[in-house]
Amino acid sequence: MNYERGGVVFIGCIILGVGLGLLFDKTGAGSMIGLGVGFIAMGFFWNKK
Repeated sequence: MNYERGGVVFIGCIILGVGLGLLFDKTGAGSMIGLGVGFIAMGFFWNKK
């Protein structure tokens, strides 16, 4: 089901954003970027039926 894939992609984007934020000493900004990208990616998965 697309809902499960969207959730996994969302969590993966958050973790990736936090990881990149830690790499560049900008954890807050990285997590916000990860959240934004995760919501957009989750929307793509939920719209495909």
